[in-house]
Amino acid sequence: MSNADFDVVIYGATGFTGRLVAEYLASEYGKDIAWAMAGRSEDKLKRVRDEIGAPSDTPLIVADASDPASLKTMAERTRAVITTVGPYQLYGEALVKACVETGTDYVDLSGEPAWMHDIIAEYSDKAKQSGARIVHSCGFDSVPFDLGVYFLQQHVKETTGKPLARIKGRVRAMKGTFSGGTAASFAETMKRAAKQPQIIDWLKDPFSLCQDFEGPKQPHGAKVIFEEDLNAWSAPFVMATINTKNVHRSNALMGHAYGEDFVYDEMFMTGPGEKGEQFAHAIANDRSMQDNPPKPGEGPSKEERETGFYDVMFTGETSDGQRFTASVKGDKDPGYGSTSKMIAECALALVKDVSRDETPGGVYTTAPAMGDALIKRLSDHAGLTFVIEG
Repeated sequence: MSNADFDVVIYGATGFTGRLVAEYLASEYGKDIAWAMAGRSEDKLKRVRDEIGAPSDTPLIVADASDPASLKTMAERTRAVITTVGPYQLYGEALVKACVETGTDYVDLSGEPAWMHDIIAEYSDKAKQSGARIVHSCGFDSVPFDLGVYFLQQHVKETTGKPLARIKGRVRAMKGTFSGGTAASFAETMKRAAKQPQIIDWLKDPFSLCQDFEGPKQPHGAKVIFEEDLNAWSAPFVMATINTKNVHRSNALMGHAYGEDFVYDEMFMTGPGEKGEQFAHAIANDRSMQDNPPKPGEGPSKEERETGFYDVMFTGETSDGQRFTASVKGDKDPGYGSTSKMIAECALALVKDVSRDETPGGVYTTAPAMGDALIKRLSDHAGLTFVIEG
């Protein structure tokens, strides 16, 4: 879409997260990029545009998931679409179809593996033909994790000549909430699973997003454990189900750059001793996501977003016992403040930094689609830090 009117269109700009994306583009880039806001109501778009301080001439596009023609018209006008309109299994496929048909790049916040499984099967070949780059999971699930593994593996291969066969992803600290969209997506997935029992198998299978590949047995990460090598207790991590699938898909899309025997899991590390054990069990027994989930369209205050953060460690040993460790840290709450910046930079990396010769059309995860270019953007603009710790 080299003749497009816009670099990026934010679809869902009047929702809580979409508004944050628009606010970020307005403050970080202003008129340095060509961008527009899209949603169902022009009046709401005008109101949000004014409230976030975007330029008064920021273009507004009326488009609706129930009107495929409006989605196609929107897709034809831009090089990339950012969509925050979920659950994607309810509202996402029509936009994917429009972007594939028009050769338009697409990024979303999907953490819905059953829907992603369907999109991969239905649109991978079509996207390759049209040149559209369809990239799922461009927020807290799963950018820091997918790129964290990629970042560490790149360093280890440069140092030793081969990748680590086993990496542990461990959340060391986090302040913030998960989004209402995440909770709604989980609820919809469970509804669908009640009608299609095979979806439960997809949810359990860490390789369900890897077409025609079944890798080695993976740690389940479902119980509190003490890890001797880390001298710390670890608890189940709620995002591990989707993140691990995306990491394994990245490995497959890159020709198994981490090896066909690669083992990866994620947990929340709570520290040593009795205090660490108690904290781990408290996390494992927390049912707030099930019993009192945040509602879509709601979110934390600006102060809560600004004071949030996360710190994730990635660590593993070579066959001769040499340990390598990297970290990825974010300077805002994971579910909203940091996510809104990450998805914006994912779209800009596609349209500004990664040519179709480097990344041709297809259905992707972030590491194989954008890799080093995205790490640089996130480091330069979005408050993320990628560090080799040892």
